[in-house]
Formats: sequence, C-alpha cells, structure tokens
Amino acid sequence: MVRLGGEVVCAWLCSADTLVREALFERVGVLVSSRSPAITIAGKIRKLQSKYRQTMDWQALALTLRLAALVSAALVCLGLPIAYWITYSPWRWKFLVEAVVALPLVLPPTVLGFYLLIALGPRSPLGRWWQVLTGHTLAFTFEGLLLGSILYSLPFAVQPFAASFAAVDPRLLAASATLGASRWRTFFRVILPLSGVGVLTGVVLSFAHTLGEFGVVLMVGGNIPGVTRTVSIDIFDKVQAVDYEAANQTALVLLVVSFLALSLVYAMNRYAMSRGALFFGLNHIGARKIDTNKIGTSNENGGAPRA
Repeated sequence: MVRLGGEVVCAWLCSADTLVREALFERVGVLVSSRSPAITIAGKIRKLQSKYRQTMDWQALALTLRLAALVSAALVCLGLPIAYWITYSPWRWKFLVEAVVALPLVLPPTVLGFYLLIALGPRSPLGRWWQVLTGHTLAFTFEGLLLGSILYSLPFAVQPFAASFAAVDPRLLAASATLGASRWRTFFRVILPLSGVGVLTGVVLSFAHTLGEFGVVLMVGGNIPGVTRTVSIDIFDKVQAVDYEAANQTALVLLVVSFLALSLVYAMNRYAMSRGALFFGLNHIGARKIDTNKIGTSNENGGAPRA
C-alpha cells in the first residue's frame, strides 16, 4: 500500500503495466512494507543494478590464463635442461646453483620484484637493449611481466623435474650407454618417458602458482587494465573498494582452480607410486626367476649352486 499526500492509493503492482509502475515509483519514492522500514525506490533500484553488475573481470582472467600458459611453456623449455644438469652434473659446487634456483621459495615477492624492476629498467643493459629494439621500456609491460613470472615460478618447475630425473634407475642409463646411445637419445628415449609424471607435476604447479602471483606482478607490471592487470590484482582492487561480493566471486574461481591443480598433482603422484611399486615388484620376481634358471643350469652341469 502506498501513501501519497494524505490519500490512500491501492495498487496491485504485479498486474500493473511496467511504465505505470515506473511512473508511480518516481512520484512516490517510498515503499512501505510491513516487515521492513521505509526504503527509497531509487536506492533499491541502484542496489539491484549494482548487484547484477558485480561480475568477474573477464579481461583480467583471460590475461592471467594467457600468462600462466606462456610461463608453463617457457619453464618446460628452460627447466628441463637446468634440472638435467642439477641431477647429473658431477660439479661439487652445484648446490650453489640449486640455492639460486630455489631462492624465490623463501625470498619475499616484493624483494624479488624490486630487483627485477631495477634489472628491467631503462638504466640496466637489458632495459636499454629492449628500449632500443622496441622503443619502450620492458618494465610495466606484458613481456616484463612474463619474464618476472618465469623467474618467480622457476623452482616450482625445476624441483619436480630434477626429483623425477633422480628417480630413474641408473642401470637403465648404463644399459643405454652400453648400447651406444647418445646422451640426447638417452634423455628423450629413457629419462623423459620415465619422468613423465614429474614433468607434468612441474607444469601444473608452475601454472597454478602463476595464477596467484601478486607481489612480483604488482612490482614489475603494475596495474594496467588489459596489459598487466591480473586476477590477483583485480581481487585486491575490489577489496580496497569494499566490493566484497565481487571479490568473493573472483577468489572462488582461483580457489577451485588451485584445489583442482593440487588434487591432480597428488593423484598423479599416488598413481606413479603405485606403478613404481608394481614395476620394482615385477623386476624382483624376474630377478628371482633368472637366479633360479642359473641355479638349475649350474646343477645340470654338475656345478655348485650359487647362493
């Protein structure tokens, strides 16, 4: 029921025409409800419009997915050689290289981002070379953001790669070398197929880690919509604007993606462990059969059986 100028006007809004209802709302401006206090119609409409406008920033999400995919692809090309060298190099001081690779795990992202910003700036050799080549600086660009993300996610790819390479049976490598296979052929035909789960784990972890980057992204790329604005920065901006509902929508997407990525990693590790146990069990049974055959052959020839 709506009161206007002391007169009581009863209108069933459900059956009224849309234009009539809008005109009535504009003139009245106040809706009286038996359960709630007086609420201005204009404020109610603005609140509803604001609620339905609170959707995800699809541009930031697309840029983040593109960045994560490029970082994962780059880390496969860069991380495999580094992991191979760390695993099989006889250099006694290689632990220093391992410490440098793992440094982003313990270094604050703002510290790493600060030094990357200096390294990519116009006063550095890399920054000057890039500016001469392209006409603009490398900092606060998507290319600079990509380079910083690769360095920041490097240990998330290299460490699973190296762990999977170290788990390969050395006897297989020795057999490959005995058959005359080169190191490249041994890597692609023996090491890499047996390390598939570890390689896939590194790719998934680096992809998921890049999705949630914030400190390095903000220091190196800034907050430029369509260029360096990622999902994590979008969440931060929405929280700063006290737009918690929109921030929650975006955060839920990252939460689900991160949970699925970790579930995939643990499932692959569990599958690899079960296959590894079965593999070593079959090898043990095969070795026992070989020893049994040798013992039988030795007894037939009159020799003493081997212990």
